[in-house]
Amino acid sequence: MKILLLGKTGQVATAFQAAARARKGVEVIALSRADLDLENTDAIRAAILGADCDLVLNAAAFTQVDRAETSPEEAFAVNARAPGEMAKACAERDLPFVHLSTDAVFDGLTDRPYVETDAPSPINVYGRSKLAGEQAVLAHARTVALRVSWVFSRHGRNYVGFMLRLAREREVLKVVADQFGTPTDGEALAAFLLATAPRWAAAPAEDPAFGLFHFANAGETSRFDFAKAAIDRDPLTRARLEPTTQAAFAEPAPRPPRSPLDTGKLRALFGFTPEPWRPAVERTADRLVAAGLTG
Repeated sequence: MKILLLGKTGQVATAFQAAARARKGVEVIALSRADLDLENTDAIRAAILGADCDLVLNAAAFTQVDRAETSPEEAFAVNARAPGEMAKACAERDLPFVHLSTDAVFDGLTDRPYVETDAPSPINVYGRSKLAGEQAVLAHARTVALRVSWVFSRHGRNYVGFMLRLAREREVLKVVADQFGTPTDGEALAAFLLATAPRWAAAPAEDPAFGLFHFANAGETSRFDFAKAAIDRDPLTRARLEPTTQAAFAEPAPRPPRSPLDTGKLRALFGFTPEPWRPAVERTADRLVAAGLTG
């Protein structure tokens, strides 16, 4: 099986490539932003129409939430127009297309985990651009939009590694305690994508394996407890953690205060059983600490 992977250097893409190397019969053709300009729709179209592959996976995105507020054109180009063009080119070849989206499509004003049928209502430019991308992708046959949230792994810059480093550098580390969500193990996500790719590749357009899904670990937590679960695993931690509020940080982009994702649809259709978030975070932190926090 041959998979065209876009977003080569991101943490999910890096985990996906590592998992694929351990599996026989899978070839990954990975392209980075340096290989493919995601703001050039002609280049995107040419890359997909000319690729020798059975499935296209888009793990590329403009993820700088605060910068998106001042660079909306770039955010929409990468997060909306690019995946829409990818899905269109895949539809012309009858190729399945899998696209990663985000919990940021919701406003966070909920008293329960979000399900796929809940109406999205993003509160920042990043969320609006990702919602536009979902809609552009799902307008085509044989497409999947997979929402994830608070992704962490051993690879790249992410919350677990970032908090571990800060906790070694600072005496006091203030962490937001009034933002809640469901962490997503990037390596578990990569394993799921790899395991499910053959089904998507073989499925006809009407198969329920296509459509909108949520993927996350089990359970809900705050940013503060998320950070604490990681930092507590490092014997070299210096910092004392102190809870604070989102308002105290005064970030340019507002964040959903509560955006947990319900994964029941994914469990029912694919037999996916999410691991609780805490042991996944602790395992990742242990591996990063053992590697000297180098990933």
